[in-house]
Amino acid sequence: MLHITVITPEKKLYEEEADELTVPTVLGEITILPQHVPLITQIAEGELTIKHKGKSHHMAIAGGFLELSKDKISILADYAIRSEDIDVTQVEEAKKRAAKLMEEKGTDEEMANARSVFVRAILELKIANKRKHNRIIS
Repeated sequence: MLHITVITPEKKLYEEEADELTVPTVLGEITILPQHVPLITQIAEGELTIKHKGKSHHMAIAGGFLELSKDKISILADYAIRSEDIDVTQVEEAKKRAAKLMEEKGTDEEMANARSVFVRAILELKIANKRKHNRIIS
């Protein structure tokens, strides 16, 4: 059994036991099972999936680090949100605003911020759509 904790700068987002964790890293996606070798890795932007007793929990995650030691996984994420907490309407609006800002070609900093919001919105929408699709199948 794995003990997983996900912490963002704002709050502790998740702390539970799990059977399996799949996480995006800068070197590619990895899946961690109990008794995995100790590991420290940098997290990339993508989807984090936690499986426990046949159920999957999904999160959008961006940046940070993962540390694994003796079946205890600590994830310090720059940004993460549970799939069930994603407000699709708000995300769609943020995506539109970011696209408009990118078209206006502001300063380098404004462009980088708009690009970051745009990419994060696409990620959140992908995960929200997967959650919606999984609910229909269940």
